[in-house]
Amino acid sequence: MTQDTIHATWGTWLADEIARTEPDGVAVWYLGCNGFVLKSQATTLFVDPYFGDGDPPTLVRMIPVPIDPAAVDTCDAVLVTHEHIDHMHPPSYGPLIEESGTLYAPEAAYEEPDYDGDLRVDTDRRERIAVGDEFSVGDFTVHVRGADDGDAIEPVSFVVDHDAGTFFHPGDSKPADAFAAIGREFDIDLGVLAFGTVGRIHHTDDGGTRPTKWYMTESEVVEAANALRVTRLLPSHYDMWKGVAADPKSLHEHAASYEYPRTLEVVRVGDRVDLGSPGVVGPSTHRES
Repeated sequence: MTQDTIHATWGTWLADEIARTEPDGVAVWYLGCNGFVLKSQATTLFVDPYFGDGDPPTLVRMIPVPIDPAAVDTCDAVLVTHEHIDHMHPPSYGPLIEESGTLYAPEAAYEEPDYDGDLRVDTDRRERIAVGDEFSVGDFTVHVRGADDGDAIEPVSFVVDHDAGTFFHPGDSKPADAFAAIGREFDIDLGVLAFGTVGRIHHTDDGGTRPTKWYMTESEVVEAANALRVTRLLPSHYDMWKGVAADPKSLHEHAASYEYPRTLEVVRVGDRVDLGSPGVVGPSTHRES
């Protein structure tokens, strides 16, 4: 299904919150699904933003749509990990970079996207990336590394460096051979890992409902976190789809006997954390009261 219109549940609230924030370092907002915003004093990045409604009955969205991308005032770049529609979604990223900004995505995301409409960005602002690439966006340096998602054609990971710390996002990867090398190469302050379960999903191709495993189990998340040597782990994607939701608090027990992660950051859609320090940062409206 091609969805061309975004229906933001929260109006402009979160977009306004991001716009008014002047972080001391890097602020990171969780957009639900596997989407994130990284904002420094100088630069704003969106990673895998998806503000679509899903595609019932197969993809039944379980969380609010927190942002209308047309309400976002600044986006210097969008980083896409792979071609799946909840990561490479033109109606979600298009308005973010309509006036300026660059889309960075693997070749397969441009050539074989799940979305079947217009890619919504001029060809001169489509950057094709591959494992081993490095590029700068403002005061961020982005390193492209490997990932292991058997459902994707050309998945990649992003290591985003800033003076305030290092952020890691591997899309929907399972534990990957590349992770140990990434953990040796970088000191990852905040790492995102997609967490899910085995659930029963309706498949429109044959009309059947059958068990489906999406994302990593608890044990796989801890395995990946230790290979990567992640200091702070932020589970993602667990909240998104009916039938494969998971409880991120359970990761406390699974991680208890391992060296990594040192801290587990459990966040909900719209929450902010800062790259340099643990804990959820409340909205500015709450802090001002």
